[in-house]
Amino acid sequence: MSRPDLPSPESSREQAAWLAAGRSRLLRRAQIATRRRVLDLGCGYGIVAAELQRRSGGRVVGLDRRLDALRATGWPAAVLRVCADGHRLPFADRSFDLVLCQWTMLWLERPADAIAEVARVLVPGGHFLVIEPDFGGLVEHPPEIATRELWLDGLGRAGADPLVGRRLPGLLTAAGFGVRVDLLDRLEPPSALRLELLGELPLTDDERSFLAAVRQADAALDASAKVAHLPMFLITARCPV
Repeated sequence: MSRPDLPSPESSREQAAWLAAGRSRLLRRAQIATRRRVLDLGCGYGIVAAELQRRSGGRVVGLDRRLDALRATGWPAAVLRVCADGHRLPFADRSFDLVLCQWTMLWLERPADAIAEVARVLVPGGHFLVIEPDFGGLVEHPPEIATRELWLDGLGRAGADPLVGRRLPGLLTAAGFGVRVDLLDRLEPPSALRLELLGELPLTDDERSFLAAVRQADAALDASAKVAHLPMFLITARCPV
């Protein structure tokens, strides 16, 4: 069962805020202020597109397959919104000097095809910045709040690849990109909103009962007693010159 409506606007804002520091690091490395043609691939509700518009020196295009997200309120007037599939980008060759995607490859059926399309629309030497999770490495403590298997099963039913992070460096290298991989280097207190996002996935009745028990245990624990760390791949991929 594919769920192209995920994540919700609320979860998208939470994700964007959580990843702000890592995203900023990648954007600085790619010299975002000098970029004139920027594509936000899988832009969703425009949360990151607005940031790209503020920080870049040129035109930002937001692309998503969800028309409802593109029609949502709050979009910057200067951002061009395009409804299309990430596997077939409706742009000419060498149209952009920077492409960013965040929690997008996770939802694509054929990430290798999308990567090939990004390589086509990037100028030589352009940057592809990728921020994607790997739920196979989710670290949780204590055991009463462990939800790794729910994430793996729920994302799989929703049509996502929960292990996409570990696959991307090889896929990008095979496509000819020069690849640098960083990981989030700071352990943050786990937010209860992570369980709300989990609840948006297609779970079985038994899984929802288990999630309810996890929510109760999570609420009863002090923040200092909890660990919930999701590995995030922060990838800088440079298109060959």
